[in-house]
Amino acid sequence: MEAAQLLVIASDWSYWKSAPPKTVPREVALPKELRHDMVLVVQGVRRCGKSTLLQQLMKHYGLKRQECLHVNFEDPRLAGALETSTLDRLVKAFEAHIGCPGTYFLDEIQWIPGWQRWVRAQVDRPRGRRFVVTGSSAHLLSGELGSTLTGRHHTIELFPFSLAEFRRARPRTTLEEYLRCGGFPATVSSPDRDRTLRGYVQDIVERDVRERVGARSSAPLRQLTQMLFEATGSELSLRRAAAALGVSTDTAGLYVEAIESAYLALRCPYFAWSLRKRLVRPAKYYPIDTGLRRVSVTSTGADRGKLLETAVFLTLRRRFGAVHYWRGEGEVDFVVERDGRAVPVQVTWDAPTERHQKAIDDFLAAHREAGEPVLVTARSFEQGLSDLMTTE
Repeated sequence: MEAAQLLVIASDWSYWKSAPPKTVPREVALPKELRHDMVLVVQGVRRCGKSTLLQQLMKHYGLKRQECLHVNFEDPRLAGALETSTLDRLVKAFEAHIGCPGTYFLDEIQWIPGWQRWVRAQVDRPRGRRFVVTGSSAHLLSGELGSTLTGRHHTIELFPFSLAEFRRARPRTTLEEYLRCGGFPATVSSPDRDRTLRGYVQDIVERDVRERVGARSSAPLRQLTQMLFEATGSELSLRRAAAALGVSTDTAGLYVEAIESAYLALRCPYFAWSLRKRLVRPAKYYPIDTGLRRVSVTSTGADRGKLLETAVFLTLRRRFGAVHYWRGEGEVDFVVERDGRAVPVQVTWDAPTERHQKAIDDFLAAHREAGEPVLVTARSFEQGLSDLMTTE
């Protein structure tokens, strides 16, 4: 593909000739600056707003839009040019046009084989250029980051809208409306929300999960996704899942890993300070979005308690990264680490019951140095979980 054609495509994504549309500001912890010797990597589920965030980053960092190039490698016009030589031509043509080093926003970069080595070469010999890359697969982005880009990248995760972000797009939304809808930006006001969400599940399974594991059929992957969603908040038995799917335990484990890698469902492992003890117990899994869960499970599984628990998990995951659960005689829904201490978090739609308190008491008895417990209800979550879980 000629350089001039590449710049035409980039122009459509970069808004060089017109102002970008108004968007909802995202709540993401960003580095203080974009550095020439570091790559900023944005990971997240498909359709959660990564492309929009790239546009917002230009304003956040005070960049001149005419000196920024944004291109999405899922653009069908680039289907025959997914190679590192395309990146070379883009950079050369763009900088010949602007007369100075540019800032490059490379969207869905995982479709370019060898992109990690190409970017590493760029940041190893800084020429004033800066790079931000995004992708929909944690595996494809992280697989070589630990080796190829060691010490040369900063990674952030982007999720669908939080309740606060959702209300910026649709003010006066109730908590129950938010939990039913979920946080994918395109579905906030869509009359075809459920059809769109079902399409997202199918698209993610087909494009981000099946392609990774090389499965001949996506049927068992869709079935496993539904099983994970219906079992939200419960420990997953790989052996039982394998039996239900008619595959080996190893294959079921590979499928679950691929689903998590695509950010379709996220893992919540058992809490213990000892890694060995953590690995003994099975993990729980939570969907990336409450709306996706609602359209994927049977009516008996679409309860508001599970949706609230999912929303709390996602909030904690955004803020703390690692989120665990704990089980003794009772179960503590979540455990996060704050200021070096384990903080138990219990979730219930209404007022906590004796069962909830008993599980907290058991946890505190087993972990004498634990932090102050947090009890989250629908009311306190709606008022703002950030007020309860502030960090330094």
